Amino acid sequence: MLLQRSREQRRHLIEEESQIGEARRDAQRLAMAYGLDDTQTGRVAIAATELATNLYRHGSGGQLLLQPIKAGDKEAIELLAIDKGRGMSDVNRCLGDGYSTAGTAGTGLGAVRRLSVEFDIHSVPGEGTVVMSRVGAIGGARFGAISIPVHGETECGDGWALAQDHDCTTLMVVDGLGHGSFAAVAAECAQRTFANAPADRPRSLLERAHRALGNTRGAAAAVARVTATGPISYAGVGNICGCLVSAEKSQGLVSHNGTLGLTMPRLQQFEYERTAGSFLVMHSDGISARWDLHTNAALRQRHPAIIAAILYRDHARARDDATVVVLN
Repeated sequence: MLLQRSREQRRHLIEEESQIGEARRDAQRLAMAYGLDDTQTGRVAIAATELATNLYRHGSGGQLLLQPIKAGDKEAIELLAIDKGRGMSDVNRCLGDGYSTAGTAGTGLGAVRRLSVEFDIHSVPGEGTVVMSRVGAIGGARFGAISIPVHGETECGDGWALAQDHDCTTLMVVDGLGHGSFAAVAAECAQRTFANAPADRPRSLLERAHRALGNTRGAAAAVARVTATGPISYAGVGNICGCLVSAEKSQGLVSHNGTLGLTMPRLQQFEYERTAGSFLVMHSDGISARWDLHTNAALRQRHPAIIAAILYRDHARARDDATVVVLN
């Protein structure tokens, strides 16, 4: 069974040229810390340099997010370049070698794509660009996840966990009460409970988490169990937003009021039919729920990491930890 939990995700603001080198060195350290070999570490460094340079030169500044992605014994480093710059009118042309608007060799995005085991890009003129690159070895569930602490905190009080067994994938998103270290303790406790028996039904997972969180400040959490052909099973307590998005509609998933570890109502588990091409979005209340993707056909076709990055970029609240996971 694959088990991926929220792990160290680093955020670099790229507003000055000196920050490009800082991002490159940090990406190298992260790759080495998680066991990538010298060749892969070198590729991570090149990708970080190119993406950070693009943010500085073309994106009017932006964010470079770095995190390790694990699937079984496979490990990769994910790089997400996020900006609200002028965007690209012709993405394919910008990916071609020799194209440049800044007097450079014009091999940046094309080079990043060649170095990546997974690569995707979404750009809208006047709205900005998101580029996703995963370098290393990757497999398992197709997902994207962002979990970032509120400004001024070093620990994120949110968390997520993902497990896969044959044709079934189970996802938990948790939001520790408040933010900072005590919220992080609660979120970590919920993730450990999930990891102990991720194949349990969503309702059972939350009931066990409720008992385990009794000595913490408590948390909101939701769990979704997704199969290849059957319905989605879902249970939630507190302010985690779950939504099933398709071309026809965005369907909200029901969560109960309450706080795991403190007060929990009589918990129900719900079943939702999933149509072809639909995907699941779950996020903490650090992301505003005022978004609508079902009318955006171009974005719905992108990698889940791109969709998660767009939701984070355009709808994150400034005063709270922000976590969003997209699964398809």
